Amino acid sequence: MEPTGNWELSADEGGVLAGRWWKWAMSAPDDVSPVRDTTGEHAAWNQPSDLWFLAGTYGGRVVRRCVIPTGKPIFFPVLNMRIDRAYAKVPPSMKVAEASAFLNGLPVPLQEFSGLFRTGLKRHFAWGIWGGISPLAPGHYVLEIKGRAEGGFWVDTSYHLDVRDF
Repeated sequence: MEPTGNWELSADEGGVLAGRWWKWAMSAPDDVSPVRDTTGEHAAWNQPSDLWFLAGTYGGRVVRRCVIPTGKPIFFPVLNMRIDRAYAKVPPSMKVAEASAFLNGLPVPLQEFSGLFRTGLKRHFAWGIWGGISPLAPGHYVLEIKGRAEGGFWVDTSYHLDVRDF
């Protein structure tokens, strides 16, 4: 099956989604954290009703398998970070040496987004290189995500996606 298309976002929309992604990722307890998960078993944890987040990693190589419902766009980081606004007046960023994503071998356009978000009383800046994919038809897909920052941090994540009608 071929992908149905890429999901293009404005800078404002992307910044809001980056903040939503961070709130989602930070709210998971360690034992069910999609970010800590190395297999994909926790990929469905507390997903929002309007889209599907794929988790980033803390670095290195990860292969995950997960089931995604049809009809939902997918939003994911290649490289990202956040900082408490009490420690910074501007959004953070990192020097990116490589950032790519491929769905079934076809490139997924990536965009840089930053934005503000709040958890409880704390305000945070979010920054990242993000990808968005329009809702996929039922089928099996492979999403390959690779990123490398200057200074040595790198990610190499493979998602085996099983998109199903629920």
